[in-house]
Amino acid sequence: MDPLNPLPAEFQASYKDRDRYPQNLLQRSISTYPIALSGYLERLDKASDDLCEKDINRVEVCFRDLRTNDGAGKDVSKRNIHSPSTLTQWLGVQQIGHGSQNQLLAVAEKDPKCRFIYIYGRNSRARLNITRSMLSEILTFHQVMPDILDFLLVYGLQSEPRDLSFSSFREQRCLKQSYGRSCISSLGRSGRQYQICYNLKGVTAKSDDPDNPEFSIRPAAFYHKFDVVGGNSLWIVIKGGVDIQDRFKELTGNNARPEDKSFGDAKECFRSSLSVHLMFCHWSTEGWREYIKWLEQVVDAETKMALLAPTTGGYHYTIYTAADIQRFLMWQEKISESITVLESNIEVMKSLMRFYRKLDENQDFDLRSSCTDDIDEFCTQLHNMINDFTLQISRAKALVKVTGDRGELVKQHRLERLNHNMEKEAILVRIVTIVTLIYLPATFVSLQTFFSTDIIKYQDQDSPKGTFSPIAMERWLQVTLPLTSLTLLVAYYGNKWAESKARGRMLPTDRVVRPRVQEENRTAEESGHTGAELGPTKPFIGTLARPTWVNRAWRPNAWRPRPIPLAPIKSTSFSPSQIV
Repeated sequence: MDPLNPLPAEFQASYKDRDRYPQNLLQRSISTYPIALSGYLERLDKASDDLCEKDINRVEVCFRDLRTNDGAGKDVSKRNIHSPSTLTQWLGVQQIGHGSQNQLLAVAEKDPKCRFIYIYGRNSRARLNITRSMLSEILTFHQVMPDILDFLLVYGLQSEPRDLSFSSFREQRCLKQSYGRSCISSLGRSGRQYQICYNLKGVTAKSDDPDNPEFSIRPAAFYHKFDVVGGNSLWIVIKGGVDIQDRFKELTGNNARPEDKSFGDAKECFRSSLSVHLMFCHWSTEGWREYIKWLEQVVDAETKMALLAPTTGGYHYTIYTAADIQRFLMWQEKISESITVLESNIEVMKSLMRFYRKLDENQDFDLRSSCTDDIDEFCTQLHNMINDFTLQISRAKALVKVTGDRGELVKQHRLERLNHNMEKEAILVRIVTIVTLIYLPATFVSLQTFFSTDIIKYQDQDSPKGTFSPIAMERWLQVTLPLTSLTLLVAYYGNKWAESKARGRMLPTDRVVRPRVQEENRTAEESGHTGAELGPTKPFIGTLARPTWVNRAWRPNAWRPRPIPLAPIKSTSFSPSQIV
């Protein structure tokens, strides 16, 4: 049995107070002032019910340690943790001494050369399969910077993706020799390290149905810490599903490349860490081509008839409704969302590239001379992925434009159909109006009464049968025909007057130039004057165009040259000595 090595007192106090993470961290920076740490703790407390699993039977955290005990132990050691006690045992923390006040914390082994911790949920909208206490213990034992909580709080129980547009890259560098004073020798930690945390988003198919391969965007958060002296590295991955864990197993498995799983010294550990970054970035590039192609097919199927269907009379064409326009907007938002995600992935990769470029230029980085070529190759691979993302963004932007244009075309079709219906209704209204104008005078004459009392009456009320009155018919025609003609005439000229008033409000664009202006223009041309000499013309009547030239008679007074008064100058003579 290996002897136990006590942990530093400061680390023991931090570990015992792990439920208050991140306020219990040992290493502080400018961004980790007390108020900021209190805010992180408060956010974690509020989100813990939806973020972490409460049922201990569903807890599972995957550990995979490579070259344990700082390279002196097993090549591979892996285990799925299902309880807090098992987690403490796996971390190697033991209590020594008797009594509550004399208990000390010690470990039997140092940190492995590479530790991979996978925290996952059933999917990206479910709780993570870890309890709050286990999460705090993992983050405290490894002294993880508090920025990881910004990426962690995106996950948890939710009906719709929460804060899917969040994307960031955080870093913390402690490379100076002075940081060696905070080393933990019992764990093999030199204190000189760098930490980075970032997130990427990939796209995966929801179903294997080739006819309806729906896709969804899945985020993943990555944390990495590297000890620049011993080469020990830590990886914490947070995601819904276990696909990235399987990729890490393949990367460091028996059939993997030797340079991807070599942890002999700090140089080899650094090269292996770059391979893991590339694996994460390559995961984020997969599926986007198929996703955008699927969007193109869906949009084309939804909107093609608006572009190709005949719209002439006698033909049937697709009638789009308001629900169709809403569906177009939904697809347009999905495409815009994919563009935002792709651009955020590009920014994260650029930040990752800049970080390692600056690391290569840092004088406190001891591996800069031996790992320059590896960093160059790493940046080249990232640049290729960025170019691939840029091409996919171009396709998506073109698809957004096509969707918007076809949506506008659908709206134009609806407006055209509405105008056509309004024209029919206007014709019917005009017919009704004309019929009313014709029959109104006749009806008015036939019902001449004054407070229900007949003004003129020709029938004999005592006769049981009706009698025809030629005089009544003659009088009716004498009044009705002139009144009908007068009504139609007034309606006709009233309509003409309204049309002329409407045309008067429009700006005329073509008028005949007055003969006098034409004659003046012809005279000016025959005299040899050009437009530059004469200036702008007199504007044509009724036009808004800028005039090109104006005859001298039409020039404003402001254009005429005016004499400039000059002050008299006194004559002064100088002697030769004064000139010198």
